[in-house]
Amino acid sequence: MSDILTMPITLTDGAVKQLERIKAEQNVPQDHGLRVGVKGGGCSGFTYILGFDVKEENDDIFEIKGFQVFMNKAHAIYLLGMEIDFLDGLNNRGFTFTNPNATDTCGCGTSFSA
Repeated sequence: MSDILTMPITLTDGAVKQLERIKAEQNVPQDHGLRVGVKGGGCSGFTYILGFDVKEENDDIFEIKGFQVFMNKAHAIYLLGMEIDFLDGLNNRGFTFTNPNATDTCGCGTSFSA
């Protein structure tokens, strides 16, 4: 596809492994890609969106580590340079978002302000 762009975010190997597991376990359809974005809410102003979804009209399409990634064009300003990882430790388990655009984050790690 000629409209696939260079990815503005990165996925760690741990995140990719977990996303592949989720995709297989949930039998995600082939026409679904990984949606990465933001929405208003949370204790700091925005929360992250991460899940499998179909392409929408205002999405850019990216290819990263075997995943087709959909991101609303308006969300790139908040996500540029972000790293998504997956932690699987005794005290912390789940996806983490390291975002250089966040000016403040909350204790839960899934809400931020920019």
